[in-house]
Amino acid sequence: QVQLVESGGGLVQAGGSLRLSCAASGRTFSSYAMGWFRQAPGKEREFAAAITWSGGTTSYADSVKGRFTISRDNAKNTVYLQMNSLQPEDTAVYFCAASLYFGATDTNKYNYWGQGTQVTVSS
Repeated sequence: QVQLVESGGGLVQAGGSLRLSCAASGRTFSSYAMGWFRQAPGKEREFAAAITWSGGTTSYADSVKGRFTISRDNAKNTVYLQMNSLQPEDTAVYFCAASLYFGATDTNKYNYWGQGTQVTVSS
């Protein structure tokens, strides 16, 4: 079992930055690949970024590539999402999730989910 708790969301102006954190409980955190998803009002949950068990490989959706950076610290059982150059279209609830498959963009491939943290970008 892995429990995930996101934090770090908030209100930021366009062009600004935020860093999201996802703290995991459970001894098996390092066994899971991790992903960040986001869901805007009225839209489906979409993949944003993923990272392997070791943190050595990452993948990104085209919409965030070059602006967002995913990382993890297995000693702290935490995964991060550094978000730069934020735009109003990045406004969404951001979720972290754990998967046995690296780079999966399908929500069905993720076994555990956090409750989400709201990110709002004003223009």
